[in-house]
Amino acid sequence: MHTNSYLTDKTLAARYNVGDATIWRWARETDFPNPIKLSAGCTRWKLSDIEAWEAEQKKVANNG
Repeated sequence: MHTNSYLTDKTLAARYNVGDATIWRWARETDFPNPIKLSAGCTRWKLSDIEAWEAEQKKVANNG
């Protein structure tokens, strides 16, 4: 498990094949995990939060 790994908006955009702005919109408007501001100009998403969100999305999709 990657509990201390962090992902950028660009990395997440590539992961889901969407634009950077979509990642920010998801964080603002949906249940997508919120980013963490590590320092000025450095905002990241915890990989463990993303993996938990993905598992929840899969569970919801399977229960349809």
